[in-house]
Amino acid sequence: MTAFPSCPGFTACGGCKYNDLAYDRQLDEKQKRLEKLLGSFCAVSPIRGMDEPLHYRCKVHQVLTRDPQGRIAGGYYAAGSHKVVTVPSCRLDDRDSQAVIGTVCRLAKEFGLPVYNEIKKTGFFRHVMVRKSRSTGEMMAILVAASPEMHGKNKFVQALTAAHPQVTSVILNVNDRRTSIVLGEKNITLYGPGYLTETLCGLEFRLSPASFFQVNPVMAEAFYETAMDLAGLTGTETLIDAYCGTGTIGLIAAGRAGKIIGSELNADAVRDARQNARANKIKNAEFVRADAGRFMTERAAKGESADVVFLDPPRSGCSPAFLDALLRLAPGRIVYISCGPESLARDLAVLTKNAYRVQAIRPFDLFPFTEHCECAVLLCRNNSSHSMDLQNEPFEMIKNGQKTIELRLYDEKRKKVKAGDVIVFTNVETNETLNVSVLKLHRFDSFETLYRSLPLLKCGYTEDNVSKAAPSDMEQYYSAAEQKHCGAVGIEISLLKETTDQCVTLMTTE
Repeated sequence: MTAFPSCPGFTACGGCKYNDLAYDRQLDEKQKRLEKLLGSFCAVSPIRGMDEPLHYRCKVHQVLTRDPQGRIAGGYYAAGSHKVVTVPSCRLDDRDSQAVIGTVCRLAKEFGLPVYNEIKKTGFFRHVMVRKSRSTGEMMAILVAASPEMHGKNKFVQALTAAHPQVTSVILNVNDRRTSIVLGEKNITLYGPGYLTETLCGLEFRLSPASFFQVNPVMAEAFYETAMDLAGLTGTETLIDAYCGTGTIGLIAAGRAGKIIGSELNADAVRDARQNARANKIKNAEFVRADAGRFMTERAAKGESADVVFLDPPRSGCSPAFLDALLRLAPGRIVYISCGPESLARDLAVLTKNAYRVQAIRPFDLFPFTEHCECAVLLCRNNSSHSMDLQNEPFEMIKNGQKTIELRLYDEKRKKVKAGDVIVFTNVETNETLNVSVLKLHRFDSFETLYRSLPLLKCGYTEDNVSKAAPSDMEQYYSAAEQKHCGAVGIEISLLKETTDQCVTLMTTE
C-alpha cells in the first residue's frame, strides 16, 4: 500500500501518531490495539480503512497566533499541551478549508484586527473554524473573537467571500471567557443563512457552528449503515438516541423503527435535530433537551422502556451515572458508538457485569494517521433462554458456519423467540451444545410469502437467486398443512463465544 511522505510539521505538532507508517501498517496497529483492549468481550471484526486517507476532515479548526516572523497565522495545539505551533499545511484537514483560514489571517492583518493574547487578555481574533459540506461543497467560516465589536466587518466579509465564493455563511462567535474551550455561546450571523446542509444516508442535515457531526463524511455513511444493521430494527421498536446531537443516528433509524426519541443537552443541536426531522418529513421522531442519563432514569421510573438505545458519547466515554441510568432502563439491545477504545473497554466491563453481553465489534478508521478509531458495538441483554434439540446435520451446519439453515424454531413451551434471547441447541446424537443469540427477526404475513425463501434451504439456492425457486419446490418439500401455515419467521442468530464473526439465518415457522 502507498507510503505517504512524512509531514514536515510532525515533530512540532505531534498530532499524527502514525506519521511515518504506511497506511496498511496503521490499520494493522489499530487492529492489534483494539483486539488487546476489546478482544476479551467479543471477536473484533477486521477494521475497515479508507481508499484515500488524506484531507478527510470536513471541520477544520486553527488557533490564530503569530508565526516566528511575526505574521498572523493559523496553528494547532501541540499534542498534550496548550502550545500553538504553525505548520505549512495539514494532510488531514480539507484543503479548501485551510485556504479559507489562510485568507482570514491575511485579512486580519489588513483590517487591523489583532490576535488575542491569552496572558494579557487583549486582542480580538482567537480561533477560526471552517466547516464544509461534502454533498454541496458549501463552506461556513466561524470567526471566534473576544468581542462582538468587529471593525470593518462588512468589508471583511465581502473580501473573504470574494476570495472564496463557496463560503456561504460567515459567523462571528463571541468567546469572552477565560477558557480553553473554542466556541462561545453567542453567534452573530454576518453573512448567509448561518448553517450548512449535509446529506447522509439519503437524509439532509442542518449543521450550525457548534453542531456535532462526523468529521470524516467519506466514511460516515458506511459506518452508520453498519450501526443500523447491528441494531436489528424491524420497524416496530422504540429507540432512544442518547447524546443525539443534530439527530443523525435517530433520523437515519426512523425509517426502520417505530418511534425515535433523541436526548441532547445542547440547545442549538436540539433545534437543528427538530429542523432536520421536519426537513426530511420524519414524523416518528422527537427530540428533547435533557441530560441523557437523567432522561433515561426518569423514563425508567415511569415504567417506560426502550427496545434499542444508541449512544455516541464523547471520547471520555459514559459517566457512572449514565451507565446506571442505562441499566435501569434495561433496553433489549444497545449500540455503543465510540471513538475511544480505552473508555469503551471500561464501559463494556460495567455493562457485561450487569446482564449484557457483547455480540459484535465493528471498527472503522475514521481518523487515518492518528491513533483514534471509531467502533460500533452491539450489546444484547441476557433475556429468556430457549432449549432446542437438533439432529446432527443441522447442528454441524451451524457449528461450521453455515449461513442459512431451515428449522421449525420454537421451544417445547412455545415461548415466543425475541431479539436478544439466548437459544441452547443440543445435538441429539452427541449431546454437544451450542449457545446462540438471536440478533433479528424477519416476519412474514403468511407461509405463502415465505415459500421462495424456504426451498433454497433444501434445494441449494443462494440468497441472490432465491427468486428462481418455483412453487413446485415448495410442493415437493412441504406438506399441504405446512404450506397453509401462517406466521412464518426468519431469525438471524450469532454464535456466542466464537472466535470468528458468524451470522446464521434460520427460516422458521412458529
